[in-house]
Amino acid sequence: MKKLILLMYCPDKKGIIASVTNFFHQRSGNIVYIDQYVDRIQNAFFMRIEVEAELNDTEFDNIKKSFHEELGIPFEMNCDFYLANVLPKMAVFVSKYDHCLYDILAQQSSRKLGCEIPFIISNHKDLEPIAKQFNIPFYHIPVSKDTKESAEQKQLELLQKHGVNFIVLARYMQILSSKIIDEFPSKIINIHHSFLPAFPGAKPYHSAFQRGVKIIGATSHYVTEELDAGPIIEQDTIRVSHGHDVEDFILKGQDLERIVLLRALKLHCERKIMTYNNKTIVFN
Repeated sequence: MKKLILLMYCPDKKGIIASVTNFFHQRSGNIVYIDQYVDRIQNAFFMRIEVEAELNDTEFDNIKKSFHEELGIPFEMNCDFYLANVLPKMAVFVSKYDHCLYDILAQQSSRKLGCEIPFIISNHKDLEPIAKQFNIPFYHIPVSKDTKESAEQKQLELLQKHGVNFIVLARYMQILSSKIIDEFPSKIINIHHSFLPAFPGAKPYHSAFQRGVKIIGATSHYVTEELDAGPIIEQDTIRVSHGHDVEDFILKGQDLERIVLLRALKLHCERKIMTYNNKTIVFN
């Protein structure tokens, strides 16, 4: 028995849920989860469904084909089908900060994060010992203004060679170009503090401390060509006060970054996110 996951959206109209559930009922599928959302403004219908069924690869392909012909075309559906037992492959991009990387590798090695990690890429060598500790291949690909294009070509070749499904920027301090972004639409996940746009630059926590902010936050989002403006997946905040110094701000911020990033990664790996009009629909 395998579990099939379907994410779909289409123009809202009557009969969608009945048609979808009847389709799987006719094929002896047991629906174990279903959730839906209607965007009244956009007149768009979104649904996530999990179905248990006896499936091999051929039957899975046949279901996708039949679903498209019988429901996809008439209802103008955009659909993504997954098998729950097939784990996505996630490439990890890092620079020098290690707090997010440690959590990702620990959660993945303990099977709390449902993905495979074929390799780690970094523009510095600082975190290579961590990769060795978890027995994951590490590729050092330096990036400069002059080498950016060739560096991204090497990165892209590795991603394609290993059949990577999505990328996490675990505090990777480089801006990706369209060369990579276009290959992974809504499949590159980033994490950063939530002080933008008020406190940009290399030392946002210092700037925030000087202004006496009372809340620190972190935001995880999908990467688009417009910097830090992609669909938001997950956010969180924590209160601070005059009694905290800059180091407290940084530590609390890093804690939030790793927590929020892991939440976003788990949602993505469990196929619980849909993107639409630069927003996300996140199913529970």
